[in-house]
Amino acid sequence: MSNSDFGLIGLAVMGQNLVLNVESRGFQVSVFNRTTAVTDAFVAANPGKHLVGAATLEEFVQSLATPRKIMIMVKAGAPVDAVIESLIPLLAPDDIVIDGGNSLYTDTERRDVWLRGLGLRFIGTGVSGGEEGARKGPSIMPGGPASTWEVMKPIFEAIAAKIDGEPCVYHIGPGGAGHFVKMIHNGIEYGDMQLICEAYNILKAAGLSAAELAAVFTAWNQGELESYLIQITAEIFKQADPETGAPLVEKILDTAGQKGTGKWTIMSAVENAVVISTINAAVEARILSSMKDQRLAASTQLEGPVPAISTAKAVLVQQVHDALYASKIISYAQGLDLITTMSAQKGWQLDLSKIAAIWRGGCIIRARFLKHITAAYRANPALANLMLDPFFKDLLNRSQQNWREVVSLATLNGIPVPAFSASLGYYDSYRSAVLPANLLQAQRDFFGAHTYERTDHPRGQMFHTDWPEVIG
Repeated sequence: MSNSDFGLIGLAVMGQNLVLNVESRGFQVSVFNRTTAVTDAFVAANPGKHLVGAATLEEFVQSLATPRKIMIMVKAGAPVDAVIESLIPLLAPDDIVIDGGNSLYTDTERRDVWLRGLGLRFIGTGVSGGEEGARKGPSIMPGGPASTWEVMKPIFEAIAAKIDGEPCVYHIGPGGAGHFVKMIHNGIEYGDMQLICEAYNILKAAGLSAAELAAVFTAWNQGELESYLIQITAEIFKQADPETGAPLVEKILDTAGQKGTGKWTIMSAVENAVVISTINAAVEARILSSMKDQRLAASTQLEGPVPAISTAKAVLVQQVHDALYASKIISYAQGLDLITTMSAQKGWQLDLSKIAAIWRGGCIIRARFLKHITAAYRANPALANLMLDPFFKDLLNRSQQNWREVVSLATLNGIPVPAFSASLGYYDSYRSAVLPANLLQAQRDFFGAHTYERTDHPRGQMFHTDWPEVIG
């Protein structure tokens, strides 16, 4: 048997499906898992395919054609370093190690320097699409040197999702750029999911049944809101619980998990002074959801209104549609703003039009309006904010009244809408020629002599007032 074209370490769900995807495109694939029984079972379950199972790392590495192309699909953090350390003595110069997990981009940059110093090549590669995407075609976000991308390009383009004949993969940029963009993708995903949950919560409070909600989301998926997340939400509402026959969603405990990329996105935004209030609200909403016992106790002590929504269902559905659409755009605008800022600081020269284009297929946040985001940055690569593109400016202008109605309605009825509210607050702050930060700056000068600029003098001139002494 000839040597394999590609190797993968880590045969969990994503790893197995990526292997089957690569093999289906005409490549022979070697596989290794820490538990040999998993490797043997996987190969046995796929007879007739061009798969080579290895019992040891030595066998695995020896089975690969040079330069070796090895993808690691294990849990982010120390496990990735452990696999790399085990591989290093077995590899030769110019062999390629690919981290396909959700690693922190600074870890990717560290590993890039580490392996480059040993004559090896490293790619931090974001892969989005879940189990189905991995098998049928994910969105792939590789970083690292352009020369290494050229070696991987045939395989990555073959396995990626295709939109209008274009593969949903391109070389994002050097170093940790690929994993950084995947991190922001996940942050936007956090915002997107929370906004959908808030839309559901309002409609449920208005009395819509699971069947009605399924119909609403199915209809939304035929229009402007068409996306993978809207599509699967419609299917979730259709699913009956096999034990009780009730809608399954109503039997699922309201405590959400998270794996870290949302929190990393917030930390990066703080470090770079970028506002991502929608994503931040989404992460905080997950944290609050996990505080189930405290929420149960508080629900018996802290007062609030009993929801009583009298708006006609058809009217409310349209209002929530517009609020959801507008807020989703804010989530993307904030994420893309963070990418722009980091790109400038790191000298990555990231192309937002190409990033948006590869998000159109395969990935979790794929959506119809990504074609408009792609077009916006193709038309104006220097666009200061997505909201200022003509298409999205018009969308927000026509949606903002219903958006306000929904946030107001939810607030008056005691329905928490942290991401809707944060999105609207960002929109109103960004469009305001004057904000109350003049008072804030006066306060800073009062207690700390931080100085301030004046409206009637050129920018950059600083002033200080000798404020009266306050005692007590």
